[in-house]
Amino acid sequence: MYAYQTGMDTATEERERLILEHLPQVRLIARRIHDRLPDSVILDDLISTGVVGLISAIDNFDPTLNVKLKTYAEYKIRGAILDSLRGLDWAPRQKRRMAKQIESAVAVAEQKLHRSPTEEEIAAQLNLSLEEYHEWLVQVRGVNLGSLEYASGEEGGRDLLKHISDSEESWPSRIIERAELERLLAEAIEKTPYIERTVLSLYYHEELTLREIAKVVNLHESRVSQLKSQAILRLRTYLKKRWPMRGGG
Repeated sequence: MYAYQTGMDTATEERERLILEHLPQVRLIARRIHDRLPDSVILDDLISTGVVGLISAIDNFDPTLNVKLKTYAEYKIRGAILDSLRGLDWAPRQKRRMAKQIESAVAVAEQKLHRSPTEEEIAAQLNLSLEEYHEWLVQVRGVNLGSLEYASGEEGGRDLLKHISDSEESWPSRIIERAELERLLAEAIEKTPYIERTVLSLYYHEELTLREIAKVVNLHESRVSQLKSQAILRLRTYLKKRWPMRGGG
């Protein structure tokens, strides 16, 4: 009985150690998601939900699947936070319509010009002034949540940024599909304006916050937010035309 109890205590201590070790990861992910949401969404609520995801990851982690705990935890943390947000009315229909109008304007302008359109050209396609268009980009900031991750639409999309390995992900068909997605995404990013590429790289690869990126590129944080929203909508437009859609998404 004593040996059994000691074993239980050791397991509990290890679980608590792992939770504490990965708490900074929860805060980072929650903060980065919060950057894309309206001010009405409380950061501490996202962190609390992320901790639930972290605990689930630790409790269900299987090291035999050849996945690092940090990677699996990120998947579960993000998933928990995004699931909680889907139940909130944080992206009104009007803002979703605005995002779709911008995507459509980018697609039409691109077809006319045979190149990636400038901000001015997108604004003209929308019959907006540049200032009005910039305001639209601010308004749709929250709507872009998950847009890169689920470029085929809000429902049943495919994750383009993270691929958690499991037995199915090892299938040759999955490997080929993933390689094609990565090629298309790289191709799309290459066609975006340099400043937007820089913002995406600093945000997604270097994992800097919008405030940190603003200091690097010497722009106001609100302008960086606009550029990121615009870049994501460009990528969505590009990928939607070249990747099979699911469920009419």
